[in-house]
Amino acid sequence: MIRPVRPAEHDRVAEVTVAAYDRLGVDVGPYRASLADVAGRAAEALVLVALRGERLVGAVTYVPDRDNGYAEFDDPTAAGIRMLAVDPDAQGAGVGAALVEACVARAVAAGRRHVVLHSTAQMAAAQRLYRRLGFERAPTLDWRPQPHVALRGYVLRVDAVVTAG
Repeated sequence: MIRPVRPAEHDRVAEVTVAAYDRLGVDVGPYRASLADVAGRAAEALVLVALRGERLVGAVTYVPDRDNGYAEFDDPTAAGIRMLAVDPDAQGAGVGAALVEACVARAVAAGRRHVVLHSTAQMAAAQRLYRRLGFERAPTLDWRPQPHVALRGYVLRVDAVVTAG
């Protein structure tokens, strides 16, 4: 089940998110505080959680537009996905795909034409998922938020879904 996070779940989402990023073996530096600040994200953007039974096994931040403080894009027709994380014990079971698809569905419902996200070289499994779901590499969106962190841009065109619907 995918739904918006509840305040009582903020600590669990922080735990899952930090654990998923730690598993990558990358020094996230000061970004660790942002990964753990679920209350801050939920106050400004939409944090969705994935539950398997009663257990929270994943989360993602849906960024509705470029004016949101969590936006890493300036396209006025786009929505964004940030901080996708799946509990390491639940990875490979479709949780990440369900969270991404929930974000895409929200973008389509809002009339967005694109969904933007960023990934790192260490996130190979996530990149395979994004390509499988129709995202394409967008090198023009690549950037470095920290000198040792290179983000790779990806875009999914959803305007065909919007106009056909």
